Amino acid sequence: MTAKVGDRIIIESEKVGQPAREGEILEIIESPLGTRYRVRWDDGHESEIRPAAGSAKIVSAETAKTS
Repeated sequence: MTAKVGDRIIIESEKVGQPAREGEILEIIESPLGTRYRVRWDDGHESEIRPAAGSAKIVSAETAKTS
């Protein structure tokens, strides 16, 4: 998963009936344990996440602006 600051991230819910969570990537944090993202969610909260494989979708900032 390749992302840049400003891209959108969509995390699918693990619970049936719960909507996906969406937010803007504010920072990309590389470490020996993997890549983490600092995200500002659409509800205004911020958190650091390390998405599990297959649980996240990245939408580039350029694509989001033209949609």
